Amino acid sequence: MEYLTGREGLEAEFSKMVRDHAENLHLLALRVTKCEQLAKDVVQEVFLKLWEHRNQFHQIENKEAWLYRVTENKLIDHLRKIAADKRLKANTWSRIRDSDNDAEQRLAARESGQLISQAIENLPAQRKTIYRMNREESLSYQQIAEELQISRHTVKNQLSSALQYLRSCLKSIRFL
Repeated sequence: MEYLTGREGLEAEFSKMVRDHAENLHLLALRVTKCEQLAKDVVQEVFLKLWEHRNQFHQIENKEAWLYRVTENKLIDHLRKIAADKRLKANTWSRIRDSDNDAEQRLAARESGQLISQAIENLPAQRKTIYRMNREESLSYQQIAEELQISRHTVKNQLSSALQYLRSCLKSIRFL
């Protein structure tokens, strides 16, 4: 597409890209996520990123390839988050199942849960907010960043620090 100038030109080019590519990006995301809503969310994040870079439209040589690369990156982020959540849940369920045979172990599991909840409560305010928004409300880094008016990188760092702290608490619980 030829380089358009002004806000109307940018909006027209953006609209054309959405019309031309949204359906195929959605199908790709749907194949990976197996969830209609998640696929829509991924495509929305891709076009949001494109709009955020609208002033560099003319610098992107192959816009279609750029859109697919961003989509792939968003899907990889999504899969990594799911994998981490599954590992945490699997570890938790494994510990719970192992403790089903012994009342003392069940009590210890309950106390561990309380200690984990207490550990979450002991996180610094912003870190705790970010952790809960991501884990309890299932918000993406970008959604959290926008809601809290901070950078996506800050969200990522704060969440990483929260998880490291909680893992260290889990390790110390095992040795109690």
